[in-house]
Amino acid sequence: MIKKVKRNSAALFVRDRSSYILTGIAIIALGVTIMKLDKARLSKGINDTDTPVYFMVVSLFFIGVWLAVDYIRQRTYYRQVSMAIEHSGEMQATAMVHSTVTQEQRLVARLLEQQRTAYLNELRSYYRQQEMHNHFVLQWVHNMKTPVSVMDLLMQEASQQMPYTEQEQHQLISNMKDEADRMTRGLEMLLYSARLDKFEMDLHSKQVPLHELIRDVIIAHKRLCIRHSITPNIVGEAWIETDMKWLTFVLNQLVSNAIKYSKGKSGPKRLTFQIEQSASEVKLTIVDEGIGIPPHDLPRIFDPFFTGENGRSVEESTGMGLYLAKQVCDRLGHNLTVRSEVGKGTTFIVAFEPRSIHRLESNVTNM
Repeated sequence: MIKKVKRNSAALFVRDRSSYILTGIAIIALGVTIMKLDKARLSKGINDTDTPVYFMVVSLFFIGVWLAVDYIRQRTYYRQVSMAIEHSGEMQATAMVHSTVTQEQRLVARLLEQQRTAYLNELRSYYRQQEMHNHFVLQWVHNMKTPVSVMDLLMQEASQQMPYTEQEQHQLISNMKDEADRMTRGLEMLLYSARLDKFEMDLHSKQVPLHELIRDVIIAHKRLCIRHSITPNIVGEAWIETDMKWLTFVLNQLVSNAIKYSKGKSGPKRLTFQIEQSASEVKLTIVDEGIGIPPHDLPRIFDPFFTGENGRSVEESTGMGLYLAKQVCDRLGHNLTVRSEVGKGTTFIVAFEPRSIHRLESNVTNM
């Protein structure tokens, strides 16, 4: 559309000024006719001094008629523009300008309408983000009430049953730590959700050892892995360019999900981190031996607030963890995919393309 307008700009310019051209041609023709008549009179010895006056009067008449006709054609347009300016604070102001006459006016009206549509789309997107954020905050507050209530109940039971045996004390401390971990994860998710809107301002990329980053995440989940008989294993090493803080958040979400949906299965389970490096990319494959994801839920697991069949059976599931992980990976230039088999486990794959984060920073700078 833009190229077409550029190609036809000269034609549109001439078309809009056709009345100017016709009026000019008429005046020129009139002048030539008067000059010829005047020359014929002079050849016969007739000298008419009123000829220049006559030419000026007739020319002014033609110009006056043209101005009157052009004003009648465009007066409705000018009234609509004046009305739109008076109501410029309203969203429907541009819709008031519709009686266009020239091609130039039509192009301007089309531009205003497209700008209005772009503004409305941006506004709707903002409203959706606000609604999603408000919904998430309300859901987060509801989920945080559970660990607070459990901790309060544990403290009440502890005060009524004192003194505790050593085993009972250990169990109480373990339960308290579990609830504290749930609150910590919830707070972390809310914090990163709020930061996501200003992602570019909180971005710091550098070369980091992926294997060490995974090791730190495993250490943070060590107690839960031991408690639920999950054995983590790291295979391979690689250095990648990324934002360490944001990638740590993604890994925490993936490991937390793996533990959450593996702890219900009895017996020892493995959690494998496979790092593969090639000339084109570094690929991290995270394989758990949990309950797996039903095939009908797989296409939607990265949607906000989608908990699915498994999530509805887990009390602390918010449906936001994988959504945020996907959003962060997309903004970092990493590709996050998933495959799963019910009853056997789930595999998450994060592909790190070389210099993808540099392309992201370049786009942010250009913006």
